Amino acid sequence: MSSPDIAASTHSPNNGLLPESALSGFLAYLNNERQYSPLTAENYARDLRRLFKLAGDVPLHELSSHQIRRFIAQLHGGGLGGKSLARFLSSWRSFYTYLMRDHRYTDNPCVGIRPPKSARKLPQVLSVDEAMHMVSISTKKEVLAVRDQAIYELFYSSGLRLTELVNLNLDALDFADSSVRLMGKGNKSRIVPVGIKAIIALQAWLAVRKEIIGRKEIIGREKMIASDEQAVFVGHNGQRIGARSVQLRMREWGIKQGMLSPAHPHLLRHSFASHVLQSSGDLRAVQEMLGHASISTTQIYTHLDFQALSKVYDKAHPRAKKKVSKKESDPQKLP
Repeated sequence: MSSPDIAASTHSPNNGLLPESALSGFLAYLNNERQYSPLTAENYARDLRRLFKLAGDVPLHELSSHQIRRFIAQLHGGGLGGKSLARFLSSWRSFYTYLMRDHRYTDNPCVGIRPPKSARKLPQVLSVDEAMHMVSISTKKEVLAVRDQAIYELFYSSGLRLTELVNLNLDALDFADSSVRLMGKGNKSRIVPVGIKAIIALQAWLAVRKEIIGRKEIIGREKMIASDEQAVFVGHNGQRIGARSVQLRMREWGIKQGMLSPAHPHLLRHSFASHVLQSSGDLRAVQEMLGHASISTTQIYTHLDFQALSKVYDKAHPRAKKKVSKKESDPQKLP
């Protein structure tokens, strides 16, 4: 027969587990077992530190559903919308699922709690003319401008996520097949088409990239790490370009080109999705190209540019003509 102390230690949570220690273990779990990207893990960490701050001195194993609801109400009262609150709850719920699995926690206080609903915000998209203007930057044989044009053409051509672009390696490009192999969320691989304009821009950049790598080797700088050697997009120093660098460069180009709203990478991804869906009407194909796990995520693009779709309908459908005869417009003259 086991002693009461042993039985209690077997069935009760690890009461001595400090929040930051639990967080470190959780992040290791996300990285090693779930194989999440560093950016995703960083977002989880930020959400969980908000939970720790709201909980104060209350130990993790003592938090109840009532307290979690109060935390969500506090955040909502502070101005956070339903989408942000849903993300917090998802992070907290996943964290407690991990604690139940690895640290003998017996309850997940976040289960069954729903965030307040908020209006679904449609993503911003460019018109076709605006997208063309955005990607047609002036290179003038400037190295980074050649690279940036290849980046923007690829964003708009194939709908990449920012992390997919900065992690892109040379062996993922297949010019013969006009395609690129991407590693998306959850390490899910997909192959998407690449347009001719993007291929031309990429080939121009790769020629410049060879010069950068060759110059680096000649002047005898430190050896590049393997990931940089394979990176499609690098900086002047030959190192893989970072996500923040892409964002800043795009914002600068947007200002130079006189864009009315701030330019950002997802603006071209959203525009790609909207324009392909308008032209093809094939929601499943757009879902596949974007790498969405659920088609409900892709369906948001069906709500965009309704006026443009209405114009197509008006031109194509024989019963949708806007113009009517003078006789038809006068009800008194109808039989």
